[in-house]
Amino acid sequence: MTENTQQQTAPTTELPTQYAPAEVEGPLYERWVDRGYFEADAKSEKPAYTIVIPPPNVTGSLHLGHAFEHTLIDALTRRKRMQGFETLWQPGMDHAGIATQNVVERELAKEGKSRHDLGREAFVERVWEWKAESGGQIAGQMRRLGEGLAWSRDRFTMDEGLSRAVQTVFKKMFDDGLIYRAERIINWCPRCLTAISDIEVDYQDDDGELVSMTYGEGEDTIVVATTRAETMLGDTAVAVHPDDERYAHLIGKRIKLPLTDRTIPVVADTHVDPEFGTGAVKVTPAHDPNDFAIGQRHGLESIEVLDERGVITVHGPFQGLDRFEARSAIVAALRADGRIVAEKRPYVHSVGHCSRCKTTLEPRLSLQWWVKVETLAKAAGDAVRDGKVDIHPADMSQRYFDWVDNLNDWCISRQLWWGHRIPVWHGPDGELVCVGPDDEPPTGEGWTQDTDVLDTWFSSGLWPFSTLGWPEQTPDLEKFYPNSVLVTGYDLMFFWVARMMMFGLYAMDGQPPFRTIAFHGMVRDEFGKKMSKSFGNTVNPLDWMDKYGSDALRFTLAKGANPGVDVPIGEDWVQASRNFANKIWNATRFALMNGATVEGELPPVEKLSATDRWILSRLNKVVAEADAYYDDFQFAKLADALYHFAWDEVFDWYVELSKTTFFDGGEQAKVSARVLGEVLDVTLRLLHPIVPFVTDTLWTTLTGGESLVVADWPKAVLVPGADAPGGFRDEAAEQEIELVQQVVTEVRRFRSDQGLQPGQKVPARLDVTGTALAPHEAAIRQLLRLQPEGEGFSATASLPVAGATVALDLSGTIDVAAERKRLAKDLAAAEKEKAQANGKLGNEAFLAKAPDNVVDKIRTRLAKADEDIARIQTQLANLPQA
Repeated sequence: MTENTQQQTAPTTELPTQYAPAEVEGPLYERWVDRGYFEADAKSEKPAYTIVIPPPNVTGSLHLGHAFEHTLIDALTRRKRMQGFETLWQPGMDHAGIATQNVVERELAKEGKSRHDLGREAFVERVWEWKAESGGQIAGQMRRLGEGLAWSRDRFTMDEGLSRAVQTVFKKMFDDGLIYRAERIINWCPRCLTAISDIEVDYQDDDGELVSMTYGEGEDTIVVATTRAETMLGDTAVAVHPDDERYAHLIGKRIKLPLTDRTIPVVADTHVDPEFGTGAVKVTPAHDPNDFAIGQRHGLESIEVLDERGVITVHGPFQGLDRFEARSAIVAALRADGRIVAEKRPYVHSVGHCSRCKTTLEPRLSLQWWVKVETLAKAAGDAVRDGKVDIHPADMSQRYFDWVDNLNDWCISRQLWWGHRIPVWHGPDGELVCVGPDDEPPTGEGWTQDTDVLDTWFSSGLWPFSTLGWPEQTPDLEKFYPNSVLVTGYDLMFFWVARMMMFGLYAMDGQPPFRTIAFHGMVRDEFGKKMSKSFGNTVNPLDWMDKYGSDALRFTLAKGANPGVDVPIGEDWVQASRNFANKIWNATRFALMNGATVEGELPPVEKLSATDRWILSRLNKVVAEADAYYDDFQFAKLADALYHFAWDEVFDWYVELSKTTFFDGGEQAKVSARVLGEVLDVTLRLLHPIVPFVTDTLWTTLTGGESLVVADWPKAVLVPGADAPGGFRDEAAEQEIELVQQVVTEVRRFRSDQGLQPGQKVPARLDVTGTALAPHEAAIRQLLRLQPEGEGFSATASLPVAGATVALDLSGTIDVAAERKRLAKDLAAAEKEKAQANGKLGNEAFLAKAPDNVVDKIRTRLAKADEDIARIQTQLANLPQA
């Protein structure tokens, strides 16, 4: 028996006839929590294993993406706990600056108020009230999924300890010259009224317009094109390539800017591509990042023409218009002035949108706080290159390098009220004083704290060490840092992972925040399509858990989890996983009813039947596979291996092959009962990290143990008397049972082809004399529903398979005439399908027009028709003569 040091109680054979997840899961989870199974002790001498939860937004509720990711993390931590590690899965939530502020502002709007009516302090207090009353519902939903988090350590990115960590890091980086304030082009959301970092921009193809127009007059005319005509009011130059001879005569001249009383220079800049468009570009330094760079090189003025809400501010006929209204009005004015050369609508092009509210973003010149990332990003890249941190799957490494090796400075300020307020005080004469958590802010007339807050990702970037008590040197920090593994989606590689790497290496003296990064894919619908409310294909995982149980959802998600690859999921698959849980339940009930036990050692090898030796050999194989798949984050292969071992080999083969032994009773039945107990014990342990509820319920019933949560992880099974120190294996027994499986499978297929019902008994003669099948004749007959020959036996079919011959007498068991008529009808249908497919594939005109996927489907239909014809003809030939 697998070693188990838990307190034992007497096992029981009593299990309800059906598994009812709704009755089991809630009480069982609370029992796990109450017993402290998921807590972690920094004083423990066990080796540490640490994973932080990617902190969900306080505004969020459990979606399939959370359920998927949390299932994988829970499986890893449950296994490590069983392996004897001091395991910490760190819980917590993110304050989600923009998202949370938007939620509370919508609540205020229902009352006819805005945050400005309350003022900053009162608004922030209102957000805290909302958080206490309505935020964090996801935590209860995570419990529903069975997540083994150390709940007593729950953290929030704006709690007192994490706020201290944020202020400490900011102060250190400010003093080291890594944080600075500068006016740059940023992504501005006119709806959220805040800057947005580059990686929070969602790009999508929009139907816009491309308008070409003339600047200048007479011979000094030049054509430029734009998709944002409203920004022309802020143009301060036209740029051409210095080697473009078409415009050599204009370089250095000033030309008329339409619709204004200004003239602007024509400048030469190598940024301009002379082959693109007209080879001339309008330059708006205050509203385009490339134009800003040109403006910096040529000393151009930056004129802001749009305010924070995207409204035109320039004095004149367009003042006060929304940017999109102004776009139409300006194009109309240019058209009236004879300036329009060409207009293209729709002009499909990529446009940035706010990832939170989907508003079209506006590039805008703004004074913001920035992190200088060059040295930080280099360290983050080198940590992976030097082998300090491993990335799984390995092919994700290049994507990571492509990002960190090309990072621009990070805009960390947000024009919000909810979040970590920037700890910098502005003096009356422009002084800047950064205040650490133990410092007193400057006092006196004219000193005010900066009004901006930090980007949410600043605080979540500190998550692996701030949650352990940093900046204090705590026992938790010493025990559990660096984290062992980070499990997260590849979509957070840039938002979160790279930033944790930079912060961890910087603040923790070169120690990376984790040793391994395991990336997973995104959850899709069953057709591989992105889940979206607009597509109508989103799923509430709680609905599926209510219907099928949490284990069913968890197993389905794990079964699709190939590293770094997106995961399709459909309800039918969850239902199939529910069936698997039921299969485990029913098979364990049968085992308990037939005396399955884990008491005492396994019987010596000489007392084991070939069937017993086969299943123990296969058991050790799947134990080795499970360990390898867990270590390589191959959850799909793991779930598949455990599914097929449990369902196919244990339940469909070993249990069925052993039924005659159990029914006969005697010593061999006791031996097989002990073997079955061992196999179930180990199988339930292997399955537990993925499907914890049903396995714990069954295992405690089988073994009398305290709980699988704190049981030992299985090792290779040893059989007394077998010289196999690395675990029992018996290739001869595996080959012998494989022959049995061949006979049973082939005869079952034949029975099905002849239209026999699964439970229908048929007289048969088995010739297994002198073969390895001889000891298994009774089991083979029982599995195939074969009766003894009896008087008047006349073989109507003879099947040679695996060295044996199975002769069957089908006379009287089927209506031969009716069966022949049915098969003839099926044959005609298959031949018609073949003729139709051949007709289309032989039609050159059809093949020339049809899409490749349509042609491929027809070829598939043809191949299936050929298979069906061959199968039906064989069935007809095997029918008894009437």
